[in-house]
Amino acid sequence: MNINDIKTVAVVGAGDMGHGIAEVALLTGYRVNLYDIKDEFVERGRDRIFSSVAKLVEKGRVPAELDEAIRNKLLKTTTDLAEAAADADLVIEAVPEIMDLKKQVFGDLDKAAPAHTLLASNTSTMSITEIASATSRQDKVFGLHYFNPAVLMRLVEVIRADGTSDETMQIGMDYAAKQRKVGVYVKKDSPGFIANRVNQAPAVLVAEIVERGEIEPEALDAFVRAMGAAMGPCELTDYVGIDIMVNVSNYFAETLGAEYGPASHLVAMQARGDLGKKTGKGYFEWIDGQRPAIDMTRATSKFNFLWPYMVQVNEASKLIQEGVVDTMNEVDLAMINGFGAPVGPVTIGRQISKWDLIDGLNFLADRYEKDIFRPTHRVLAGGHKF
Repeated sequence: MNINDIKTVAVVGAGDMGHGIAEVALLTGYRVNLYDIKDEFVERGRDRIFSSVAKLVEKGRVPAELDEAIRNKLLKTTTDLAEAAADADLVIEAVPEIMDLKKQVFGDLDKAAPAHTLLASNTSTMSITEIASATSRQDKVFGLHYFNPAVLMRLVEVIRADGTSDETMQIGMDYAAKQRKVGVYVKKDSPGFIANRVNQAPAVLVAEIVERGEIEPEALDAFVRAMGAAMGPCELTDYVGIDIMVNVSNYFAETLGAEYGPASHLVAMQARGDLGKKTGKGYFEWIDGQRPAIDMTRATSKFNFLWPYMVQVNEASKLIQEGVVDTMNEVDLAMINGFGAPVGPVTIGRQISKWDLIDGLNFLADRYEKDIFRPTHRVLAGGHKF
């Protein structure tokens, strides 16, 4: 089997990620079966696809003929999982980040899909190997992790589970390339894969700073935005969702160690129902869903802008040590294309001297009592050369 054998793609889940993944496949010319558990969910996903494609036509980025084909021929919607999988060559799962739910879906897909069908998960952090264990075709199960919004963000992490075949991985990489995405080959199934794993380190750092009351959220975000970022870390947490951040951090804590877990103030916010943009309140007030007005005059002078890069570089070096990726340059490729950063953390880290990097990491580890910030053997040995 090769990429040319993929004709029909089923997408399981029509929400924020699912409908975007389906749209990318449609824009590439694939037939798509879009599934969700309720008609209203499927219809909302379909309408969001139609609206997005129409805007692309208006901008001259998509021919009107493709828009018409998507509406009348290429897209099929259903609330019957067996129907969605029946003629699919590739199925991409995009259901909520609940392991038991994913395993149930994959078990059902294994029974419903043809023997040749590849099964992929869009999970952002969870073990593809565990998900694959619910099937009898572990060689055909892998990860295809898109980033939100899938239509715009270029990165797709192609993740090998313990049983994934070379053929399946090659098709995954070719599928990303055919969609004009940047596929990054994840050699080993590890929590968070590349981009989200590397990003968890500064997330822990920022949460700890706020937890201790050292810097208020608005002052921190004002500083980060003054440095050129489009959104500060606290606003970004609100945008993603406090509940999602807590759940992801809990998964990291379970799989990598307790120090990766959520700060207590985030857990308390989740318990109160202050989940960020989706509820109108998180770190900031989101009135009618509009971005909070950050007072830029409050930018802190207490934050070293190199700290997040230091802990990202350190976390990236762990991926090399664990065999998740071959080179640090792959980490930069993932971070640039997954989050839209102009420069990757490794490139920035290489501008820091070996001793400043080591001293900075030890300082953060001591100050915040987090051994996950301690410099790795790779950093100690190679410094800024990695």
